[in-house]
Amino acid sequence: MMYQLSEMQAALLPVPGLDLHGKDTREQLSEAALRGFFRIMEIWAVKDIDARALLGGVSNGPYYAWKRQPPRLLDGDVLMRISYLVGIFDALNRIYGEKLADEWVRLPNSNRIFGGETPLAVMMQGGIPAMLMVRRLLDARMAGA
Repeated sequence: MMYQLSEMQAALLPVPGLDLHGKDTREQLSEAALRGFFRIMEIWAVKDIDARALLGGVSNGPYYAWKRQPPRLLDGDVLMRISYLVGIFDALNRIYGEKLADEWVRLPNSNRIFGGETPLAVMMQGGIPAMLMVRRLLDARMAGA
C-alpha cells in the first residue's frame, strides 16, 4: 500500500512564492504539518532524538508537548524543514516500493553526496541545505536523470 499525502501535507511541498514565515500561512499549516511530520517519523522508524534534530534541535519539552498537542503556530524554520521532509517522503514513495521507501533514509548510501552515510544522518547534520539537496536528488530521479 503506497502512502498518500493528505491535502494539507501536499500543501507543504515547497512552492515558489509560498512564504512559510508569514503568520497567516504558519497558522494555516502548523498543526497539519506536525501531524504529518510525526506520522513520517513513525513510518521511517526515526528515533525521537533524531526527529528533534531534523526539526532543528528542538528540546525535549517542546517536542513532546508538540506530540501531544500540535501548536497553532510553528516557527517558519520548522515549517520549512517539515516541508522538505514531506517532499522527500512523497518522492521516495513515488520512486521506490513501500518497503524501500520507508527504509531509504536509514540505509547507508554510496551516492557521493552521502559519502557512505545514511540520508538521515546527512540531513540531521546538514539541516535545511542538506534536506534541499536530498529533495533535489530525488526530484532528479523522478524526472529520470
